[in-house]
Amino acid sequence: MRAYKGDGHTDRLKAAAEAKRNLLDRFRAQPGPDDPAVQQRQAERKAIAEAREARIAERKAAREAEAARKAEEEAARKAEEAAREAAAAAEKIAEAARARALLAEQKAARDARYAARKARR
Repeated sequence: MRAYKGDGHTDRLKAAAEAKRNLLDRFRAQPGPDDPAVQQRQAERKAIAEAREARIAERKAAREAEAARKAEEEAARKAEEAAREAAAAAEKIAEAARARALLAEQKAARDARYAARKARR
């Protein structure tokens, strides 16, 4: 078996320099901002972002419409409830008036009987 030969300092420096050079070469090989492929990708990203914004706006409008519909239903429900309560109050008032009229009628009948009894004596 051969003995392990460790990398020396110069070997490590060479490897680091080569890695930097490879990285720099890869960076230089990338297309520039005026390349049609880059421009096409940017246009696609822009279209996707605009579509996303449109969907967000659509959902927001739908939520606002739903909230308005619910508020309208709630207002109608409250109006109906107020109308029912007003009708119930009016019925109570009418019942109280009928009761007072009945009491007055009964009192008048009682007074008439009393007056007839007094007239007979």
